[in-house]
Amino acid sequence: MDQQNVTLKPASEGELWIFERQSVEPDAGGIFNWSGFRNLAGTRRRLTEDGLISADGGCLIVWAEGTATGTVSWRRVHYGTPTPSCWNIGVQILPEHRRRGIGTEGQAQLTRYLFDTSPVHRVEAHTDVENDPEQRALSRIGFVREGLLRAVQFREGRWRDMYLYAMTREDYSGVPW
Repeated sequence: MDQQNVTLKPASEGELWIFERQSVEPDAGGIFNWSGFRNLAGTRRRLTEDGLISADGGCLIVWAEGTATGTVSWRRVHYGTPTPSCWNIGVQILPEHRRRGIGTEGQAQLTRYLFDTSPVHRVEAHTDVENDPEQRALSRIGFVREGLLRAVQFREGRWRDMYLYAMTREDYSGVPW
């Protein structure tokens, strides 16, 4: 997927169908993101009140070749005191748009945006140890696997391990984007 064909845009009422699918279809967000059915009313309220973007995180629609294909999101994570923080990112691409590089490019664009517009020193992502496509995507855009988080996600009736990936500002300055 050519990066010129992938763009990130704020969500509008017209894209609520994506959130609805992710709320009620286990495969819409992917098996590694499914944690059960969610109430769409909360998402609708957040969308109409603040556009799903705040000082502590947000969610954007991933568009590819004029089609809404999924979402990327970020949230502030705090380490220590008084206020050091980093961004944690995630992606959910609808099944009919996967395996074309759209999620990889969406995460790359989000990472660039976060480093270019905020003072944080670090952007990180967690992914299931069985999620090989996401591990390859994160590595491809310059994230480094830092470690194993044991039994941190409850999915399909058992606790699952996840890998922690991160990119620091020094890493970002060396990525040939």
